[in-house]
Amino acid sequence: MATLATAISTPRETAVETYNEDVVRWFAIATVFWGVVGFIVGTFIAFQLAFPVLNFDLEWTTFGRLRPVHTSAVIFAFGGNALLTTSLYVVQRTCRTSLFGGPWLATFLFWGYQLFIVMAATGYVAGITQSREYAEPEWYVDLWLTIVWVVYFIVFFGTILKRKEPHIYVANWFYLAFIVTVAMLHIVNNLAVPVSWLGAKSYSLFAGVQDALTQWWYGHNAVGFFLTAGFLGIMYYFVPKQAERPVYSYRLSIVHFWALIFLYIWAGPHHLHFTALPDWAQVLGMTFSVMLWMPSWGGMINGLMTLSGAWDKLRTDPVLRFLVVAVAFYGMSTFEGPLMSIRQVNALSHYTDWTVGHAHSGALGWVAFVTFGALYYLFPRLFKVKRLYSLQLVEWHFWIATLGIVLYVTSMWVSGIMQGLMWRSYDSLGFLQFSFVETVEAMHPFYVIRAFGGVLFTLGALVMVYNLYRTARGDIRAEEAMPVAAAVRVAPAE
Repeated sequence: MATLATAISTPRETAVETYNEDVVRWFAIATVFWGVVGFIVGTFIAFQLAFPVLNFDLEWTTFGRLRPVHTSAVIFAFGGNALLTTSLYVVQRTCRTSLFGGPWLATFLFWGYQLFIVMAATGYVAGITQSREYAEPEWYVDLWLTIVWVVYFIVFFGTILKRKEPHIYVANWFYLAFIVTVAMLHIVNNLAVPVSWLGAKSYSLFAGVQDALTQWWYGHNAVGFFLTAGFLGIMYYFVPKQAERPVYSYRLSIVHFWALIFLYIWAGPHHLHFTALPDWAQVLGMTFSVMLWMPSWGGMINGLMTLSGAWDKLRTDPVLRFLVVAVAFYGMSTFEGPLMSIRQVNALSHYTDWTVGHAHSGALGWVAFVTFGALYYLFPRLFKVKRLYSLQLVEWHFWIATLGIVLYVTSMWVSGIMQGLMWRSYDSLGFLQFSFVETVEAMHPFYVIRAFGGVLFTLGALVMVYNLYRTARGDIRAEEAMPVAAAVRVAPAE
């Protein structure tokens, strides 16, 4: 059996395959690696919140330094590599042509993006950030990412332009919208003036409420386009492929696309209710957020109804189960988000752990699960082996990770609602009934549950790592291979 390294470096020699699969393999491996790193760091900082003694004297390992490492690792390192992996795979097959720019441009894209991740992570650990809402990396990292992102656009859009298939499949619409909009968000949000060309420090061009609005225009649309539109591209390709069914409604997918793209960009102000932002802007953000229910659920229905006539596959195909449950989490999160944008609900939920639970139901249930399903689909095809090493391990991964999500999200829902109610509880004299310390003490059991939920989710990811490694080697678990071989040898009854 070829080793993993050999499988990566071996050129494709068959005349039929003209696709650039080397860079897709590299991005797939990077997705798995950065995912595990992000999950481990996230689990550790969850324990730091539950047990503050874990914030050691070493400043580089404190919660304040590691929290942006975690968020950037799971969003931009894990999620970003997943989007690059799938988009470069999908665009070649749906356009029936290899990547634009040849192997050199694709290779630069891979190593350039990994360098951006390392630059950002080292800056976070060292405390070199813009000190804003999302603790964005400093100007030199932003400039490098801009260069890499322009190359990504050239590779992807150039592949579409030279396509041999006249039709542009809807997954490519979502990928392209994600690439273009994230570029616009990145440039505007990170407009800054460096103090000196030899120093890391810079100052944003925005200040006060204008800066807050710019940050949340960026922050919410990073969710809307990076973590939603891009991953809907994954859904629209990999759910039909794994289910072996066409998309339920292609017309609905186009309506879903245009409605989502138009509405999402206006929703950011709902993060700034009861602030100095003018009321009309707050109401505008809330209104567009509520309207997002329709296209979001239209996409969810389209994804789930693609299984029409193939629902029985969920009993035997754990890879499809990952994809379908991800779509279900997408529907749940896109119901909860507009609900939380309503001013009266937001008055209770904002700044509480309810928001944390909502964010992770989308991040773990939607983004991570649809990525896991895509990776399980891709690895046998990228490494030219017959099947996954073990479907039983995929089952174990699914149930362990699902239990982890349930523990995480439900504990944060309960903790967040309790937290909000305690903050707004007054005694008969009009004084606050609970001090801030008392609310933190009340949340401690739920922080412990949340941390153990993270342990389970990370454990499931490690099971996946082992399964994908053995798959890349071409191994098949003996207990699962034997019944297949035996079934082939059985002669039909006379």
